[in-house]
Amino acid sequence: MIVEVFGLELQGHHGALEDEREPGQRFLFDIRLEVGDEAARSDRLEDAVDYREVAAAVKEISDGRRFHLLEALARAVAEALMDRFPLVGVRVRVRKPDVRLEHPVEWTAATVELGPSSR
Repeated sequence: MIVEVFGLELQGHHGALEDEREPGQRFLFDIRLEVGDEAARSDRLEDAVDYREVAAAVKEISDGRRFHLLEALARAVAEALMDRFPLVGVRVRVRKPDVRLEHPVEWTAATVELGPSSR
């Protein structure tokens, strides 16, 4: 079973350059959680992964450290979610919508996928 939290928007102080980190900027997190079927069978919150707790965990990781690379931020979030929740696998994409490049882009991103054999 797949559960998704898509477009979780957080302010962060991440980036390769100081002028990105210091003022802070928006980051969008797309989380795909591979969970067991217990919640679908029981229809009970205590058998599910609570979205509020997932969002709080992502915020805690993002607020807890300044990352230079989106790749490192995505990996830290993915590892924390695997450690904290009963997941079979997780996919974390971190998007940076306000990126400033020489040419216009909608966003840049880094994606990390973890499962039982990838740790």
